[in-house]
Amino acid sequence: MVDIRSILKRLLSGELGLDEAENMIRLLAIDELGGEVVFNSGRELRRGIPEVVYGEGKDLKTLLQIARTLTPRLGRVLISRVPHEYLDPLVSELSHDFMVKTYRSGRLLIVRVKNLGEERVRCRVSVVTAGTADIPVAEEVIAVLEELGCDVKTLYDVGVAGLQRVVRAVKDIKEFDADIAVVIAGREGALPSVISSMLDVPVIAVPTSHSYGFGGSGISALMSMLQSCSLGIAVTNIDNGIGAALLATLICRRISALRDRCG
Repeated sequence: MVDIRSILKRLLSGELGLDEAENMIRLLAIDELGGEVVFNSGRELRRGIPEVVYGEGKDLKTLLQIARTLTPRLGRVLISRVPHEYLDPLVSELSHDFMVKTYRSGRLLIVRVKNLGEERVRCRVSVVTAGTADIPVAEEVIAVLEELGCDVKTLYDVGVAGLQRVVRAVKDIKEFDADIAVVIAGREGALPSVISSMLDVPVIAVPTSHSYGFGGSGISALMSMLQSCSLGIAVTNIDNGIGAALLATLICRRISALRDRCG
């Protein structure tokens, strides 16, 4: 059986190169909790992406068990889409042993060991919403970006129903000198197209289900964003703030590494 010790022995003997050994170690970690929940606990080692536990459909006891088991092993765990009634009990129980940060609108908790260092990334991300109903998804994005060390500027209620708001928002994004813009919208999902047409940075578009009428579950916004004639837009699935934030973070780390090398 391949384990870290055998990989290190092969590295010391010269059988493996440093890069090859590192890649093998990154592929190892899989944890199982009680035979029911399987965790990809090596994700952060391999990709720099922390374990994100989806809270919906899990009871309070299971979420507590997951957090108490994984946080000491991994250093931190993000719990997304936590049912509102579980937020306070989770914070009360977990804060005795861990640092807990709560994003209530986004229903997201970050549970960290108390001595975990802070990451800083030399990259700036603007998070823009079309309406205030989109803020819960935006808060998911912000939580992940801030936890992973990115500088974030938020611009809310910038819907295309008032085009002057969009122009002002684009000016703010440029003044912030954002490297990436995450643009979140429901209804017809036009905002990412309009904003990207005035920017020279990548735009990550997130359709939301906060609407009504035909396609009100986010289908109209998703299709509109996928059909955008403005170039340089990547589109996530509906309400996928976590996915948008992690995509932005991976781009940001490459930008930051280049800036560090160039001074």
